[in-house]
Amino acid sequence: MYPVPPRTLSPRLWWVAAGLWLVLTVAAATALWHMRRTAVDIQARELRVLSLALADALNRGLQVAEEGLHAIRLELRQHRLALTGPEATQALRTRAALMPLVELIWVISREDSLLAASEAAPVPERSSFSPALDQLTDETTAVSHPFMDLNGRQPLVALAVRIPGAPGIAAGWILAAMPAEALRGAFSVASPAADADLVVFRDDGVRLTGPTRPGVIQEEPGPARRLDSTPGIELRRLRDGRERLVALQSLPHFGLKLMVTRDLNAVLAPWEEVAWLTGMGMALLFAIMAVSVYLVRRADRRRAEAQVALQMELARSNKLQSLGTLAGGVAHDFNNVLAGIIGFGEMAQSAAPPGSDQARHLDKMLQAALRGKALVERILAFSRGGARTSTVFELDPVVNEVLVLLSTSLPPGIVLERRGDAQGARVRGDPARAFEAIMNLCTNAMQAMPRGGVMTVGLERLHAESPRVLSHSQLAAGDYLALAVSDQGTGITPEVMEHLFEPFFTTRSAQSGTGLGLAVVHGVVAESGGAIDVQSSPGRGARFTLYLPECFEATGSKPPLPTAAPRGAGQKLLVVDDEPSLVAMLAEMLKGLGYEPVAYSDSSAALRALRDDPGGFAAVITDEVMPGLSGTQLTEALRAQSPHLPVLLVSGYGGALLASRAAAAGVTRVLSKPLQRTELARALAELLH
Repeated sequence: MYPVPPRTLSPRLWWVAAGLWLVLTVAAATALWHMRRTAVDIQARELRVLSLALADALNRGLQVAEEGLHAIRLELRQHRLALTGPEATQALRTRAALMPLVELIWVISREDSLLAASEAAPVPERSSFSPALDQLTDETTAVSHPFMDLNGRQPLVALAVRIPGAPGIAAGWILAAMPAEALRGAFSVASPAADADLVVFRDDGVRLTGPTRPGVIQEEPGPARRLDSTPGIELRRLRDGRERLVALQSLPHFGLKLMVTRDLNAVLAPWEEVAWLTGMGMALLFAIMAVSVYLVRRADRRRAEAQVALQMELARSNKLQSLGTLAGGVAHDFNNVLAGIIGFGEMAQSAAPPGSDQARHLDKMLQAALRGKALVERILAFSRGGARTSTVFELDPVVNEVLVLLSTSLPPGIVLERRGDAQGARVRGDPARAFEAIMNLCTNAMQAMPRGGVMTVGLERLHAESPRVLSHSQLAAGDYLALAVSDQGTGITPEVMEHLFEPFFTTRSAQSGTGLGLAVVHGVVAESGGAIDVQSSPGRGARFTLYLPECFEATGSKPPLPTAAPRGAGQKLLVVDDEPSLVAMLAEMLKGLGYEPVAYSDSSAALRALRDDPGGFAAVITDEVMPGLSGTQLTEALRAQSPHLPVLLVSGYGGALLASRAAAAGVTRVLSKPLQRTELARALAELLH
């Protein structure tokens, strides 16, 4: 049963990110809109203040000119100003010089006859004035159309006041001409920007002065949209579709309107730059959020896949651990049975006449028992329960030994390749077990290629920077030797992958294997603290990689060659085992080896015997798994009175954990069941030496 995939981040993460971006976009748009309104309002207030100042300056300038014309009219009434002769021209020229804006002065009669003039220049037509000259009163002033001066260099605008008829004075009008550009006053200096314009109109819509370049107001625009935030400011659209901010001021006494304008696009140019940057920022933010969401979802997907792989690995590990515990327990009990068979069989064999049928039958029985012992050892290798010692050895020679052996018996069509180089690299463990594990992997690879192919064996050093999750275990950070065996065979299905390392599981017939090969591989790797990774798919071959922790200690010495079983010299030995048959078998075997055994099937009774006679025993032989006190607990208890008494612990199950626990308790030597007579004799000889 496959593990349930863990919950991952919902695809709604995209919607959350889009919603967040939309909120930020709305907030940015709102802020930009407020910035736009603020920019327009600020400029509108500046235009209004400027238009008021310019209107006031123009009004004062025109009033000065008007007062000058009224003064001339008064002089005419009082006959202090002559209208004939050179004196009249000079007098008008002097008075024109005293008036800041005025350049020319004319005095004309109602019959359009020129009575006097400061300069010889054409008089503007009567029809060009507004209001009409005939409708003027003593308190009103008329303004003419723009007209060109005598030289055609600049446009002029004329003011006119009425001269009422009096004795000696003909009725008519006094006209004063001033440059049209003078109506703009100090605008060129006070202009807020190059796009700002000032235009002066008469109330009837005639433009008196203003720029003539394209894109500016040439005549008074029509209806406009007012700005609520700044009174007197309007937005007017020109014929070309462009909008301008307009500040309009009236000079009702003279019938004029002063209009100060700015191009709205120019006003909003800084804002548009900010808006463009904001838009680019929002687009970049959207891209960043999209990439972030993608990366988060991909990381979440990988995390989910890693969790699934970890759950599968944990499920496999728990299953293999449970199977190992079960197999170890069965092997332990079976070892007790084999111990009796082998022990009594060896004693019966030594008593049988040489060459007799009885001796031959006992040989066959012991051979079968030893095959059973080998089978139990393989089961214990899977369950990591064997009572074995380990040594430091180089792995590369073991691999070469396997490949040399395989090269002489390769099936037709199979090519063997060797890759990698890890000379001198060492591991800790059992070289024989390592040899068996590598041989099992290579044998499986060859059997997976019945039609031939390439089998590759590689060995290389590997440094894992961080922990990894593999197919069947976890790889901690550290230095490893990576042994990889790959083939081009039929591959492994997911269903088989789940049971790959279970003992007695095989996809081949009973004649092709027992199903313990990969179980032994798993036990060897797990006992060394390594890890296994299997990569395969149906039809694409398989790759088994064993990660064995690299050992940097010196290599161990080779075991001594076996010698004949030494005999005892009547030493008194304490034998403890909860199986009465095994106690009897051990006692009889020890008597045959020249020792004096004292046997107990109760560990507590054995401890009392030791306390009663602490110096009476030369050594203790005890089983580990017993009711009451275990073998290690018994050793701990007797060490208080006999700290140097040799203790031989015999067990069929325990592995590296038992070895460490026995060393901590003070056990002198550990042997695995079932015991053979020669092995027991050598161990006792070493303990009692």
